[in-house]
Amino acid sequence: MRYENISIIGDGAMGSAMAGLLCEKREELNDKRKSSRESRAASHDIRIWGYDAEQLAQIRQRRENVKFLPGYKLPKALIFEPNDERIMAGADLVVSAVPCQYMRRVWGRLKDYVPDAVPIVSVAKGIENDTLLRPTQIIADVLGEAPLAERYAVLSGPTIADELARRLPATACAAAADEQLAQQIQYTFNTPWFRVYTNTDIVGVELAGAMKNIIAIAAGVIDGVGAGDNAKAALVTRGLAEIKRLGLAMGAKEHTFAGLTGLGDLVTTCISPTGRNRSFGERVGRGQSVEDAKAATESVVEGIDTCKSVVGLAGKYNVEMPITAAVYEVLFEDKSVQSAIADLMKRRLKAE
Repeated sequence: MRYENISIIGDGAMGSAMAGLLCEKREELNDKRKSSRESRAASHDIRIWGYDAEQLAQIRQRRENVKFLPGYKLPKALIFEPNDERIMAGADLVVSAVPCQYMRRVWGRLKDYVPDAVPIVSVAKGIENDTLLRPTQIIADVLGEAPLAERYAVLSGPTIADELARRLPATACAAAADEQLAQQIQYTFNTPWFRVYTNTDIVGVELAGAMKNIIAIAAGVIDGVGAGDNAKAALVTRGLAEIKRLGLAMGAKEHTFAGLTGLGDLVTTCISPTGRNRSFGERVGRGQSVEDAKAATESVVEGIDTCKSVVGLAGKYNVEMPITAAVYEVLFEDKSVQSAIADLMKRRLKAE
């Protein structure tokens, strides 16, 4: 089974990229039905909604998300729906593409219109400040449901929106506590150029997707100061180790962190020249203030707020996370980059 009437919540880069992918799938399905002379009266709509109706109208008029995903025309079949009630009506799958720190506000606005039991798949990566909740937990909390209910899933992995829009080969993982739901998400999103695997470790997949953005900021700092490839390799390796430590303490499965949503996503985010978190870190490494580096980025740099949350989780679960702590000190305690690097290198010697 694949879902066909799909509503995308969020008109940023990832929401737009997912809209293009799903519209392409819809056209392929329609062509197959025509060739087989299959008769179906039901519509198969891909719809996208944005918090700002005026911005959504501008995207519709231009058929291009100039602000967040410039240079890629959106399909003519994509329906732009600014109405809160209509975006949910008739949907058999909802995609949440809202940045993590804005999810509570958006879903609080939409909750009265969300159909009962309709699956919700999140493509956001982050951890909410104050509550320390993952994206699917935030939605479940707003809707007053159990966070691991059968309706919640995650689509995550090394999925840079710009490359998805260019139809470059990519992979991702559909994760859900319910294996059947994960498989349905897999069938819905899989294409000849976008290969989707399944996983039942929704906790590990969401945690890995959030924490890799912090390590990517550190990778950008290394690029900015010119610390070299040896330093970046060490950062990625030791960064993954502390991601895994916290994940295991929170109930995730170890194998998740060696997979696409762990190591795969971490590597992509740390090396991509267009990645928001790495690029932000590079500007900081070159001497820009945190505020100036943030202002130079059009999209949300999720790793900044996520760093606050992960420091809170590390304290709660008593997990040592020196790289995350160093990034936090640079971002929020005005510690110099050089001092942070020096302190990491002077830590007590131990076995790997």
